[in-house]
Amino acid sequence: MIRTVLETRSTNEDLLAEARAGAVEGTWLRAEAQSGGRGRAGRTWLSPPGNLYASTIVRLHRGEPEPATLALVAGVALEEVASAYAGTGRLRLKWPNDLMTGSAKLAGILLERADDAVVIGFGVNLAHHPETLERPTASFASLGLAAPDPGGFAVDLAEALARWIARWRGEGLAPVRTRWLERAHPIGSALAANGAEGLFEGLDAQGALLLRRADGSIDTIRAGDVFLA
Repeated sequence: MIRTVLETRSTNEDLLAEARAGAVEGTWLRAEAQSGGRGRAGRTWLSPPGNLYASTIVRLHRGEPEPATLALVAGVALEEVASAYAGTGRLRLKWPNDLMTGSAKLAGILLERADDAVVIGFGVNLAHHPETLERPTASFASLGLAAPDPGGFAVDLAEALARWIARWRGEGLAPVRTRWLERAHPIGSALAANGAEGLFEGLDAQGALLLRRADGSIDTIRAGDVFLA
């Protein structure tokens, strides 16, 4: 069940506190608006009404894949739902946590840890997108598409994420990695990662980004910012 509030500072902040207090896996919180939404590295995430701002809790257990790979799980679930609304082939995943349309960002994912829990936050531009950022952004509405209802989108996302988490636990990272690569920017795409430039060479078996440099060497990127060059 998804709990909805009119406004909060940040759904991730709220669920981090609830996770520390013992909230169970599958707890979802959606806000119509956020006053202090944020993305990775503390960046501001503008949060007017009409878009999706939602977070959920995943409890970690021994023997599961690395917790960081939940970013890939969240990505494939989000792309699946968003593409059901936008149409297959219009959206692409960008490592580690963005959903893109062309070179513009449509959605982002933020993972934060609280003891044995990971809080996964989703911000999806449905009706609005910021136009004052350094990097281009987009929304369903700006693409000429009907903006999905945030509540209905959240219900679809919760179902998809639960299904992909079950596969991640039962089958390991391999099927998630395969799906992610199918829906990502093509192999050979020019990227800039952590100050280095190169070509997208895929993901390693643990989900890290592989970047081919001009001299043919391969950098393995496990954290940081990645941009389409």
